[in-house]
Formats: sequence, C-alpha cells, structure tokens
Amino acid sequence: MNALSAEDAVRFASTLLTEPGARVKSDITLPLHTDEHVVGVRKLVREHALALKLSLVEQTKLVTAASELARNTIKYGGGGMVLAQVIDSGMRQGLRLVFADDGPGIADITQALRDGYTSGGGMGLGLGGAKRLVDEFDIDSRSGEGTAVAIVKWKK
Repeated sequence: MNALSAEDAVRFASTLLTEPGARVKSDITLPLHTDEHVVGVRKLVREHALALKLSLVEQTKLVTAASELARNTIKYGGGGMVLAQVIDSGMRQGLRLVFADDGPGIADITQALRDGYTSGGGMGLGLGGAKRLVDEFDIDSRSGEGTAVAIVKWKK
C-alpha cells in the first residue's frame, strides 16, 4: 500500500477533508489512480473493518461502497485520493472514508444519487448504492473544481 505523495494530493478544498465530525484516532491517505490502488483501498478497508469488529455483513457493505467510490474517483474524477480515518464519537467507533478528486465535479448531485442513473454506461449502482450501504454519506462537488464524498460506517 502506497502512502500519498505530494503529486497525488488533490487541490479541491473540501471541508469533508478537514472536518471529520468526530475524534480521529488514526488516519492514512492513499492515492487513487489505478486498479491496483482500488485493490489497496479494499484491503485497507477490510483490515480496519475487522479491527473494529464489524459483522461480516457490515464489512461487505463497507468494502463494496468503498470500492464503488474508489472506481468513481478514478473513472469520473481522473484519479485522486482516499483519506481513511478511524474515528470515535465518544459513544461509538467507526471508519470514515473521504474520496476526493480534482475532476469536473458533478453537475446534478440529486440526479447522480438517483437509482439507475449512470453517466458512463454502467449499471447505475454508483453513488446511490454506496449511500445505502453506509451509515453516513456526504458529498461536496463543485463544477470545474472537484468532488469529495465522505462515508462512515459505525460499529453497532
């Protein structure tokens, strides 16, 4: 797994990258440019999910959502990064992932979240499917600047 280098960092200044909303216990940032990076993200997410003792079903949901968002970052955003944070709200622990890119942005977020929507000829599971698989989902996208998507899965 490769740590993020300076040339892999995104310029898109999203508050999702700087305001986790809970105490961060640990974090790592990884590049997202190739299929190998997607595999690395899936591995990292699975390891953190196991460490948090998420159920197998919850692990699978989180890894699936992370994989979808990682692929979207590469395909539609031209590559970017993922910030993975183990977080603690005082009452519970979880894993927060923020996928960010400097791509063209999402013109219509409401439409992009709609079931069956695809801009690339895919199955349309994308953002809406990822949102249903996690406990928290937030998106920040600006035309011509980029997109950041934050997801959280809490230990129940």
